[in-house]
This record gives sequence, structure tokens and C-alpha cells, in this order.
Amino acid sequence: MNDQIKVTLKNGKELRVNKGITLYEVAELVKEDYQFPIMLAKIGNSFKELCMTLDHSTEGLEFFDLSQKDGIRVYQRSATFLLIAAAKRVLPAGNIIVNHHIAGGYFCEFQDQNECTPENIAEIEKQMHQMVKEALPITKQTLTIEDALALFESEKRWDKKSLFKYRRTSTVNIYCLDQVKDYFYGYMLTNTKHITLFKLIPYAHGFALQFPNEKNPKHTAEFVPQPKLSEIFRESENWARIMGVDIVGALNDCISQGKAEDLIRISEALHEKKIADIADKILDKDKVKLVLIAGPSSSGKTTFAQRLCVQLRVNGMKPHVISIDDYFVNRELTPKDENGDYDFEALEAIDINLFNDHMNQLINGEEVQIPSFNFITGERQYKGHKIKLNEEDILVVEGIHGLNEKLSYAVPKENKFKVYISSLTQLNIDYHNRIPTTDTRFMRRMIRDNQYRGISPERTMELWASVRRGENKNIFPFQEEADVMFNSVLIYELAVLKQKAEPLLFSVDRTSPYYAEAKRMLKFLEYFLTLDTASIPTNSILREFLGGSSFS
Repeated sequence: MNDQIKVTLKNGKELRVNKGITLYEVAELVKEDYQFPIMLAKIGNSFKELCMTLDHSTEGLEFFDLSQKDGIRVYQRSATFLLIAAAKRVLPAGNIIVNHHIAGGYFCEFQDQNECTPENIAEIEKQMHQMVKEALPITKQTLTIEDALALFESEKRWDKKSLFKYRRTSTVNIYCLDQVKDYFYGYMLTNTKHITLFKLIPYAHGFALQFPNEKNPKHTAEFVPQPKLSEIFRESENWARIMGVDIVGALNDCISQGKAEDLIRISEALHEKKIADIADKILDKDKVKLVLIAGPSSSGKTTFAQRLCVQLRVNGMKPHVISIDDYFVNRELTPKDENGDYDFEALEAIDINLFNDHMNQLINGEEVQIPSFNFITGERQYKGHKIKLNEEDILVVEGIHGLNEKLSYAVPKENKFKVYISSLTQLNIDYHNRIPTTDTRFMRRMIRDNQYRGISPERTMELWASVRRGENKNIFPFQEEADVMFNSVLIYELAVLKQKAEPLLFSVDRTSPYYAEAKRMLKFLEYFLTLDTASIPTNSILREFLGGSSFS
């Protein structure tokens, strides 16, 4: 009996198992309790890979399967490693670059564009399936920083070498699959046999690596081309490469060599040029009277709208800003969600008939009194805010439903111009580790919530899942309806956000259910050198979150 230990799961289930058992073997004992394959474990508030062994009795063990966010991340990371290893079988001297998220997968490309052929993509996918059948182990080894630097220098992996150049810890975990050694930010599966569901789909100048559908993990996500979103990503990534700052190591080099201020100036100038271009496009369409701006949380919509108004004025136009929120229905008419709470993000929370009546009256030259919504009383009010459009006047409307044609159903299309704005991170950790755009937006929101609303980081984390559900329902399905897209991310910004975000994340207590997520983000921020806020101009989109904006 001395060789046995007791394992108590978070759901109360108890097991007697042999000392030295792996978490994968424990997962096999309880897999019938889960609908989908188990990907990851958690003990207390710390995530653990399934290769970990248990040498003593353990309480509070929790497993995460493919239907859960943390489980999905492990699967996606492991499938990405499988792709990279399979590509080495097909193109031993070739290199795959993993770029951004797209339509249920990752957009990837070949470093040598000549290798991007349907035949190569098909052969790599064939090898991936073969490696799944071979049930190859994915092993982890801990190297000193010096040994890791020597490894990646010998393989001419300069992206990895530049990343570890600024590593503060003395060791680094390296994963090995089919003699391919690589570094990954996060946890990994133990064997290729668990990576059963994926597709490679040729697209644009690369291909999409499709993962299981997050809503139904028994099937791969449907690939829906997103040409406008893809183009804005490609434009941002190409610009980053031209600047020589497409990976974190290059950004750190820029900061350490005293070149950050120049990078800030160029990045901000690019934003200004893009906003001016959008204003020019609006001017060119002489019938446009209504500019609709939409984007997910913390994408910088408010500052963008203000800066667009400045450029519209430069073009001789007179913009009037209207908030969709002022067209909320009275509180008692607001729809409720599945939990019985008011759903202020639902389209039905807006009096769309009144909105359309007012917009058409304004376009037709009539004077309209714009309502003001009182969020304390939950009622619409009229305070004498009257608007009448002359030839040079134009309406600028910001709100989450701006791209949804149902919001402005009665307004003729020739009178509308739709803008989608989001924070689409073009910077990668290295060529195999992407930075999720949602992480950048979350840090923006966490900082703003705490600074302006007195909201704790834990509360922001608690609300984030609901925010994301609202975006998936009300914003992302309509993004391709935009006339133009604007990427609000600044290539240097994570080095700036770090200064504000780290203390907030450290404030999350070890006993908090959000401690593991805070720990993940702190580890992520360790890759970046810190950049001070002093050089950021007062009209920067970042000022909306950091403070010190010249816009009210």
C-alpha cells in the first residue's frame, strides 16, 4: 500500500493509484466522465501537462478537455508542432511561419514563397496524418539558456536566438518531435496520436491550418475565406517585416539600442496616414452621409472616431458624432439573456426603427432632435440636441452593431460607409509562436477598467468571457461587410502595456480562480523589454487606455 497514493478530483471523485503515475494515465481512468479528449490538467491554481508524474497524494485535480479554452490552446499548439515537424519531412531545408488566426485556424506561410505549392501543402498534410498513425512521443527537456542559444544558432534559427537573448530565467523548456527541436510558449500534448483532427487548406499566399470547431470539437472548423481581414493582416505583417520588427526579439533589440522613439514616430505616422486615407475614401463617395464604425472591445474605436473626424475636417467636411447607445430602448423593454440579465449588446436593445427614421430625416435635410440615454434611470431623454445636415455635414456613428445591415436597414447603401476597427497584432513571439490578438485587447481593457472605472483585474477577467461571446455574435460575423478595415494595434505597444499590466496581474491572488490566467499573461510579458510611455503622443490610440489623451 505504500506504493499507492490517493488522488481526489475537483468533482469529488477519489482514486487509488500507483505512485509515479502520469496525469495522462489518470486521465485515461476518468475519460468516460468527459465528452471530449482530455488535453490538460490543473492542480490547485497551476496548470500541468499530462506528462507530469504524481509522487504523493493529490487533491483538487481538474482536467480540461477539447471543449474548453485551455484545452483547445494545448491542442492548437500541439497541432502546430506536428505541422512544423511534418514540413521538415517534406522540405528539410524549408521553414514554416505561423502568422495569425483566421476562420477557425492559423494562417501559415512558407519562408520561401516558391515552396507554397498545392502539392507541397498536400504532402505535408499527408505526413501529418502519417505521424499521427506512428504515435510519436512529444518529449520535453530543460536546457540552460546557453545551450538553447547554441542549439538555435547551430540551426540558424535567428528568431529563437533573438528571443532568448533577453530571457531572464536561466533555463528554457524545449520540445522534441521526430528529431525536430523547438520552443513553444505554453503546454503541449504527450503524443501525436492525440492530434487527430486538422486540415490544411491552401489560401492566398500560404495556407490555413484548421483546428477542431470550438463549438463542436468532433469536426474541424469550417473554413470561410475572409479576404478583407486577410489583406489587412498581410499589409500589417509586411510593414512589420519592412521595418525589421516582426518578432519580439527584434522589438527588444530596437528598445535596447535606443531606437524605440523612432519606431514610435513611424508607427504613429502610419496610423495617421491610414486614417487620412479612410477620410479620403469617404470624401470620394460624395453621397456618403453616414459613417458607421464598429469593432470589438478595446480596439480603440473612440479615439479612432475622433481622429477620423479631424481628417474629415481637413477634407472640408463637418462631422457630427452620434452614439448608438443613445438609441437604447427604455430599460423595461431591454431583452434579457439566458441568465435573466439585461442583454445590452443585443441588437434588440436598440430602437432601430427610431434610429433609421432619424438617419433618413437627417440625410434628407430635415432637423432632428437626437436623444440622450440616461443610464441611471434607464430612460431615453431629449435635451435639445438638434442636428440639421448641410452639404458639408456628415454623421459619424460608433457602436458594436455598425456593420450589421439590420441596424441601418432603411438607409440607402450609397449613403453609408462602414469601418471595421480591431487590434490585429502583427508581431509574433517568434516564427512559430503567434501573439493572440485577444491578449492585446484584454490588456488594454484591464488597464482602462482599473484606471478609469476602478475595476479589479479579476473582475475584468470574469467579464471577458461574456464580452467575447458578444463579439462572436454581434461583431465578427459582419466584419467582411466593412468598406475599409483599420488595424489599431501599434507594433511597440506590448512593451508599453507591460509597465501598467504587470502590477495589475501580480495583484491576482494565488487563491483566485483567475490566478492561472494571470500567471500565463505574466509569463508572456516576460518576453518584452519595458518601454516608457513618455514618448507616446497624446493623440495615440494607446492613450485611450493609458491616460493622457488629448481627446475628451
